[in-house]
Amino acid sequence: MMPLPSEVSLPSEAIPTDTVVLRPPRPGDTDDLLAAANDALVSRYVTALPAPFTSEDAQRWVTAGARSVIADPHTDRLLGAAGLHPVSEADGAARIGCWVAPWGRGQGVGAAALGALTGWANTHGFDRVELLTEPGNATGQRMAVRAGLTYEGVRRGAGRGRNGKRHDLVAWARLAGDPPGPSPRRLPDLPGGELTDGVVLIRPLVAGDTGDMFALMSLPESVRTTVPPVVPDPVGVRRRCEQSQGEWIAGERARMTIRDAATGTFAGNIGLHWTGPGMDELLVGYALARPYRGRGYATRATKLVARWALTEVGAPRLLSGTAPENVASQRVLERAGFQREGYERSRLPGADGGRIDNVSFGLLPRDLLD
Repeated sequence: MMPLPSEVSLPSEAIPTDTVVLRPPRPGDTDDLLAAANDALVSRYVTALPAPFTSEDAQRWVTAGARSVIADPHTDRLLGAAGLHPVSEADGAARIGCWVAPWGRGQGVGAAALGALTGWANTHGFDRVELLTEPGNATGQRMAVRAGLTYEGVRRGAGRGRNGKRHDLVAWARLAGDPPGPSPRRLPDLPGGELTDGVVLIRPLVAGDTGDMFALMSLPESVRTTVPPVVPDPVGVRRRCEQSQGEWIAGERARMTIRDAATGTFAGNIGLHWTGPGMDELLVGYALARPYRGRGYATRATKLVARWALTEVGAPRLLSGTAPENVASQRVLERAGFQREGYERSRLPGADGGRIDNVSFGLLPRDLLD
């Protein structure tokens, strides 16, 4: 490994790429810096910056703060900022981060900056580079994937907000020997952002779905079929919706809404998650709002999601299960092509610490129905 610089925090020289240039900040950056730092997305997720961010903060940042900005290679306009500091010089590990101004988004700016900074770190003796993102920061997580960083898990209490309270952060890392290009996605995005058969529409769960999800999950029949059966907490439901995109990008689970294709009205939810470490099986679960039951929506949604999971995700097998008395849900699975595989006694946690039986179903690629 190359000798580590004695006081490395950021490159002091410009690092050019085809998309961006990383360079030291200049006094002319202050107006753009002021506007960008007060953007709602930057202010929410970059808690190291004061909020609100003032002109004095911008001057101080330029003269004594970060030593690198992301700039347009043609106009030299500030597009964001990037940072790097050693985590452990003895181990050759560094931590990086970046944020992108509103006018720089949607152009691959963040991924290019992270890639350039990671490459610079590797050539300066850091053979491991990590990035920590807020669980709800799907934009930052997409940048991490495109820059070739790999999801490693959630670090409990690794972050501290402006209020002084600790919160979890999602860890991503890239080693010097990792292959070039974006890191692989275990759960790709839906093609075109949605699935539809003309009657039902499947879209990813987002923060704006919190109200509909809380209403659905609070129904007595929903509580009864939840594992374990507990009344939902409003804060927990909001967090689930806010962090759903991040979980999807990380490859942990895919939470989706079921909608009326004609009106876009919320009709229910459906989701997939891996059954356990080292397993390639995806578990399917769903629930419908009362006005949409008995109309074939659950079967249609399950068919759409199952076909995507088996053909696009590449899962070799899907699983689902119901309580023995939930005959309606069993019929949905059978109509979607699932086959009943067994009866598992005391398989699932029930109410008040008890256990309930489970009727298990499975679907293989060859079982797909037209």
